[in-house]
Amino acid sequence: MRARRIRLIAATGATLAALALTACQDGTGTKDEGASRPTATTSTGRPTATPTSTTGTPDTAPATTTPGKPTTSNGKVPASARKPAPEAGPRKTSDPDPNAPENRVLCNGSNTTVTAQPVSRPVNHMLITVKNTGSKVCDLTYYPVLRFDEMQWAPQPFEDSKPQAVTTLAPGESGYAGVLLSSADGSGDGGTTGRRLTVAFQGATPNSSGGASATPSLPAKGVYYDSSLRVTYWQREMSDALAY
Repeated sequence: MRARRIRLIAATGATLAALALTACQDGTGTKDEGASRPTATTSTGRPTATPTSTTGTPDTAPATTTPGKPTTSNGKVPASARKPAPEAGPRKTSDPDPNAPENRVLCNGSNTTVTAQPVSRPVNHMLITVKNTGSKVCDLTYYPVLRFDEMQWAPQPFEDSKPQAVTTLAPGESGYAGVLLSSADGSGDGGTTGRRLTVAFQGATPNSSGGASATPSLPAKGVYYDSSLRVTYWQREMSDALAY
């Protein structure tokens, strides 16, 4: 009886060992409910990443877009949708052209110094010099209007002396006018000596006022003139002013 029980126990142990070996070979062994779950593997045997919970905090905030403007994944407007920078216009210079007509003024007694000096050649002539002492370019228009003392008439100009363009003086430059005081052959009449001279300047139109007059000094003995008194248009060169 005892020998039979021993054989039964041995047979039972052999049977259990065979079952355990079979379970290990076909992968159907008994599961342990208390053990942790193994990491899932792919068909290649490599472990796969554990999926992230949808309730967790995202790594980056969603891109903010502006209605009507396309954006990239990082929330920036793509270069193709940006407005091109406006083209730069012509640069404005801080210094205007001093010779432009709108930046010039009239030469007159307020922005010039005027001298009147008799000359030896040609005879019976006087030279009027106007120097621009202002800060702007000024125009000497037409010819000077001369008046000795209280004379009631104005000498006429030599029309042949009219320049092709208005005589323009930059600051520091000078313009000239020649004056025939009396005829060399004595054909003039009403000769007298002038002791005070007024030089008036014309404006943009003939015989209009160009501003303040000047009263240049005359020699102490005065200046003799007669009805032949005439004057040239304003000139750039002294030689041109004394050519008539």
